Amino acid sequence: MEYILIFIAAVFVNNIVLAQFLGICPFLGVSKKVSTALGMTGAVTFVMVLATLVTFIVQKTILDPFHIGFMQTITFILIIAALVQMVEIILKKVSPALYQALGVFLPLITTNCAVLGVAIMVIQKEFNLLESIVFAASIAIGFGLALTIFAGIREQLSLVNVPKGMQGSPIALVTAGLLAMAFMGFSGIV
Repeated sequence: MEYILIFIAAVFVNNIVLAQFLGICPFLGVSKKVSTALGMTGAVTFVMVLATLVTFIVQKTILDPFHIGFMQTITFILIIAALVQMVEIILKKVSPALYQALGVFLPLITTNCAVLGVAIMVIQKEFNLLESIVFAASIAIGFGLALTIFAGIREQLSLVNVPKGMQGSPIALVTAGLLAMAFMGFSGIV
């Protein structure tokens, strides 16, 4: 039951993008097409879960026992950067089309504060390893859900006549705000 609560809270109630405002850069940048959003979701999910696993182990086996917790941020950033490079190499070989579609946003996963935020949050919330993995996967699913819904709305907006002053970023930001307000309706669930 505890894992279900972690899942619901991470996906709907405390959505990393819409409630905590982490990961906004890929949210706004990769959300023009649903197919690209789904690819970015897969990449972020893989990196987020793997980064959480590795950073949790590093925290518990190196940083905590040697009392060097002050090195947490820089250590986590280096781990995330290495994992993103690995994902980039794998995507280039396995799916060149997705690699091209993600373009500059794939290296931006390195600086995606949502990935670092989740790695730090699992330590602050004192989750065990399994709870950490469930939390990271749930956050990634919530990120993907928000990104995919937003991409679908943006695809539909490209088909309608939006006033000239609202085209592009203005309508995207208004839409993101409305989507965040819609997700606030889930706040009473958990």
